[in-house]
Amino acid sequence: MELPNKQIILKNYVQGCPKETDFELKMGVASTQIPEGSRGVFVKNIYLACDPYMCHLMRPQRKSLFVLTSFVPGTVIKGCGVAKVIKSAYPELKEGDYVWGLIGWEEFSLVLDPEKILHKINNKDVPLSYYAGILAGGVGHLVGQFAKMMGCYVVGSASTQEKVNLLKTKLGFDDAFTYKEGDDALPKGIDIYFDNVAGMLDEYGEWAVQKLQEKKLIYLQDVAIV
Repeated sequence: MELPNKQIILKNYVQGCPKETDFELKMGVASTQIPEGSRGVFVKNIYLACDPYMCHLMRPQRKSLFVLTSFVPGTVIKGCGVAKVIKSAYPELKEGDYVWGLIGWEEFSLVLDPEKILHKINNKDVPLSYYAGILAGGVGHLVGQFAKMMGCYVVGSASTQEKVNLLKTKLGFDDAFTYKEGDDALPKGIDIYFDNVAGMLDEYGEWAVQKLQEKKLIYLQDVAIV
């Protein structure tokens, strides 16, 4: 059986900020047939996440140290999302199950390696959309709020003054600044540093690492220092 399948295609590698012209909405066809002998899963995608790290993947691979592989122009973009299982040859997932993980920016996806990139959603006490956002990505502001709950003095960095104001007025950070302008804050150094940029460590990141006090904690996810 074949189904019409709307897809978002990356037309060309992105230069600067992504623009609408860098993408194409295409009507494709999705086959519900799972290859014989595979453990594939056919899913209907419900929620798709658009995360900052994806900008790196829309450019040619420049450093082999980057964890994820660049998207290929002319193909469907992939990212974190939530889906419903329509058909399954994987014993751990059955029809009607909800999953989150790496799926395509399209209405339907055939996932041939679900054991690696899909996770069954057992807790449905929260909106399913949370698994494509608050429970899956965008974690920096949550880390800051958790740190406040633990009694830490929390300072955040952001790309714009608008985001700085959000950190200070809405999310309860003690202080915040724009990393693009630099900062002379934290004269006593940093005890705990969290970075989730998923890319090359920039000048600010290097500045923050240098501010770390001896034998203190640092967390860098998917970051390469060159």
